[in-house]
Amino acid sequence: MRKILRVAAAQMFATAFVLAALSAPATADTTAGTAESDAQIAQEWQTAWDTYKFSDTTPPAPGSGRSRVTNSISVDIDAPMPGTFYKYSDFNNHMGKNPFLKRVVTHKQWAEPPALYRNLTAIEEIPYEGMLVVSKTHAQQRLYASGFYYETDSWSEPNVVTHQKITFTPIAGGKTRVTENLTFEADTTLIDFVAANGTAAHQQLQAALKQAIESGEL
Repeated sequence: MRKILRVAAAQMFATAFVLAALSAPATADTTAGTAESDAQIAQEWQTAWDTYKFSDTTPPAPGSGRSRVTNSISVDIDAPMPGTFYKYSDFNNHMGKNPFLKRVVTHKQWAEPPALYRNLTAIEEIPYEGMLVVSKTHAQQRLYASGFYYETDSWSEPNVVTHQKITFTPIAGGKTRVTENLTFEADTTLIDFVAANGTAAHQQLQAALKQAIESGEL
């Protein structure tokens, strides 16, 4: 049932994405048939970064037509730190755990103590009415190994910005508690949908990563 709801949510998101693509210039493909080079995707990342300034955590101004919702979700993983931190924070390990994620393109990685920075794009293929909607999420991840947490800011169609802080805490029995603090920002007409389904998607990914880490797959 959860998988069916996730697919339904994805199709609803695809509908919102297609409507946005028809009403404004889009930076993501609406078919899976157009192959792009890493350099082209990197340029799209830079355009989104420059245009939407998605690392800015300033709340939307009143009357802007934009709204923000913050949710927090946690999962206990029966595996010790710091291994859980490194496995969970590597977005390449999310492949196969998010059913729509097909590719992660890292454009740039550099150290600026105390953080390791990664500029990347996650590419999803979402089934919608017999076609695949290719959705790109452009993101910057900042990994704080000394504090065992990471932050991610991202942008995707239809002009959805997310700010995430994911913390890792050792708990009794050699386990690790992972807490995701998720802030979603979108047009006011979409914010409830974006927050509810974005949070549900993260919960599903949490469960999949928990299973993979505990089973030794990761």
